[in-house]
Amino acid sequence: MGLKSWLIGSPLRMQQEGKERLSKILGLAILSSDALSSVAYATEQILSTLLLAGVAYLDFSLPISAAIALLIFFVAMSYAQTIHVFPAGGGAYVVAKNYLGRNSALVGAASLLIDYLMTVTVSVTAGLAALISAFPGLIAYRVPLCLVTIVILTFVNLRGVRESGKIFSVPVYAFIFSLLAMIAIGLWQPYTPVVTPHQDNYGGLMLGWILLRAFSSGCVALTGIEAVANSVQAFKPPEARNARITLVWMAAILATLFLGISYLTQKYGITPALHETVLSKVTRAVFGTHFIYYFIQFVTCLILLLAANTAYAGFPRLCSMVAADGYLPKQLTSRGDRLVYSNGIIALSIFAGLLILLFNGFTNPLIPLYTVGVFTAFTLSQAGMVRHWLQSRAKGWRRGILVNTIGAIVTALVLLIVAMTKFIYGAWMVLLAVPILISLMRKIHAHYQNVYGQLDIHSKLPLPNYRDSTALIPVSGLHKSSLNAIHYAQCLSANVQAVYVSLYPEMTKGILKEWKKYAPKVPLVVLDSPNRSIIDPIVRYIDKLQSEDPQCVVTVVMPGLVPLRWWHQLLHNQTNFYLRMTLFFKRNVVTINVPTHIQPC
Repeated sequence: MGLKSWLIGSPLRMQQEGKERLSKILGLAILSSDALSSVAYATEQILSTLLLAGVAYLDFSLPISAAIALLIFFVAMSYAQTIHVFPAGGGAYVVAKNYLGRNSALVGAASLLIDYLMTVTVSVTAGLAALISAFPGLIAYRVPLCLVTIVILTFVNLRGVRESGKIFSVPVYAFIFSLLAMIAIGLWQPYTPVVTPHQDNYGGLMLGWILLRAFSSGCVALTGIEAVANSVQAFKPPEARNARITLVWMAAILATLFLGISYLTQKYGITPALHETVLSKVTRAVFGTHFIYYFIQFVTCLILLLAANTAYAGFPRLCSMVAADGYLPKQLTSRGDRLVYSNGIIALSIFAGLLILLFNGFTNPLIPLYTVGVFTAFTLSQAGMVRHWLQSRAKGWRRGILVNTIGAIVTALVLLIVAMTKFIYGAWMVLLAVPILISLMRKIHAHYQNVYGQLDIHSKLPLPNYRDSTALIPVSGLHKSSLNAIHYAQCLSANVQAVYVSLYPEMTKGILKEWKKYAPKVPLVVLDSPNRSIIDPIVRYIDKLQSEDPQCVVTVVMPGLVPLRWWHQLLHNQTNFYLRMTLFFKRNVVTINVPTHIQPC
């Protein structure tokens, strides 16, 4: 078994794809972990903002949480409609492409790609924050632990969706049931918090602004809801029905946990702290610092770390759809040995690692970057569905248009609030990144269109004239490898010549003497190199040949050694590799490697 098979498993046949589909139980574990895990920090974001107005204003956290819970209901209902209409997968990109046009689709794609990237970084950093709350001695290792977690998630996801689902289902359900138990016990326990009198530290306008900021901060609870709509085809048949049921389960659990935690923070008078999460404080207030406290912190850490798996499921699939339309590199449409979009998984890990390094592994600076992309995608998806109902007038269109119109208006208003209140705190980065990413996607698409146009069989692009081919052999001396290349070149062309770059005159005299003896029929051209460069003189000589005959096609036949062990290659210079890379971009130049295999001693 090779290293690759040991790390990610043996390759799967395409016929095994059906066995890699998800049940509703596994689907909830894989696709809902992002949304469900947000309850670990969504309430804390609300409280942290309200604290700016004073401790007394923390009482507003519960009504704000109720408004966000209602928003969860509307968005989930809207996406249930979307799944019904787009059973093959109906995220913002697909809906916008079909009903709002290419420009809106690109905005949706760019927003979702940024959202998935932020999902990984926020989930991983928040997960480590939960662990550090219980074990403060880990603070100094925050960034290395984040990066190690991303590496582990990468390899787990490269193994395939069923294996990642089995691994992730245990902590997801442990998190759900432990928090439900905590909320039930917390509601039952009698407790009388200290009442803090209201102080009007701010005028009405400033207080309203803080409340809007608190609301927009708490809207991170909605992140990840679209993942189910984007991954309908990951479910077992009937795909759309199973996806809708999973979405309803997720929304109900999410709203219950979010409202329960928000109520308990108010009941126990919990306030945010720098090195301890609000959820940690709530758990400590309900259970004390006992085994159950550490268990909940542990599963919270796990689900936050594994919440990134939602992005690992959604990001590669979205990339494959956008790449299939020619707006991202085509490599993103390819599946790896385990029937997953491995290139998308690796790309997501690299960019997430860079973001964690940039923000030093802290969660709070990342939150403002999070919700802009989420609600942009929500708004486009719902607006596209409104247009669908107007055009199709299919059965139930009146109810559908009502649900999606409310969803579009509400999410657009939230997007406006988020953009306004979070702009100076980092949202400007996303608002700048989206048009830059769209511009990049357009350039990629223009490149593919140009390539396809020129490669078309009916294209007027002339083909090179290969009749006048010159075989050129760069040699470092006279040995079996160079003689091997000479024999091969003579099979290709009647015009064969070798070139040797002279660095030391005395050595050159010896090579010329041997050349006349062992290869007299092939002319050897000696090129001077005062600056000791090997590649530049050869490139200049090829330019000279082509200037003398513009129709000349130069075939560069390069002798090469193939050692017995891979690491033996490190003991030889890489001139052939660099020469091949340099010549790859030159017109009417063909490079061929002629290997000479080294036999074992």
